[in-house]
Amino acid sequence: MKTFQLNAEARTDLGKKAAKALRKENKIPVVLNGGKLVDLDKDGKYNGKLLAGEKVIPVGRDGKGIITTDLVVNFSDVRKLIYSTDVYVIDLTYDGQTRKAVLKDLQFHPVSDAVLHIDLLEVTEDKPVVVQIPVHLEGHAVGVKAGGKLYLSMKKVKVKGLYKDIPETIILNVDNLEIGKTIKVRDCKFDNIELVSAQDLVIAGVRTTRAAANAVVEGEEGEGEGEAAAE
Repeated sequence: MKTFQLNAEARTDLGKKAAKALRKENKIPVVLNGGKLVDLDKDGKYNGKLLAGEKVIPVGRDGKGIITTDLVVNFSDVRKLIYSTDVYVIDLTYDGQTRKAVLKDLQFHPVSDAVLHIDLLEVTEDKPVVVQIPVHLEGHAVGVKAGGKLYLSMKKVKVKGLYKDIPETIILNVDNLEIGKTIKVRDCKFDNIELVSAQDLVIAGVRTTRAAANAVVEGEEGEGEGEAAAE
């Protein structure tokens, strides 16, 4: 994946009113998830030191919690990250440290489509992540040469793997794809990564066209006429 440099600031003033004020300044609230797993005391509290913006969210019932971080970024700094078709690993810098993360989720305003909130997921070299990767088709399908039409049903697929192993795009060769045939998620195998979208989903295929159907009919009629003449 490509690398995206992003500077952020810790956010300590939380709540809807504070978030609304930030957005008026063209800033966006961000939560960095997937941080360090820590031990909680018998009352479910964390007694360790936290940096500005950090808080501990209890997970499960085994006395564990996970550190999340509330941040804020400038909209101008994340515009390319949000609206690009590329998938990035983010070098997120704040409070004198840099952590790697991927884009987890976006929240948009239902009317204006303005970005209201960003969720990031911290990643490490030994922790698999699930991200959506664009699909690219290459080659010349035999079904298209026979008059069919190539189509792409899934522009992106969910991929699981270490972030360093995840490619920028999933490339599928369609040379052997005949009319009426498809490529499903379960048909795709790659080294070091796994496609985790629903296995029966169709990624691409070649559908018949009126011209192709007419060519088949004409071919059948021609064979019939030839047989009749032979009789």
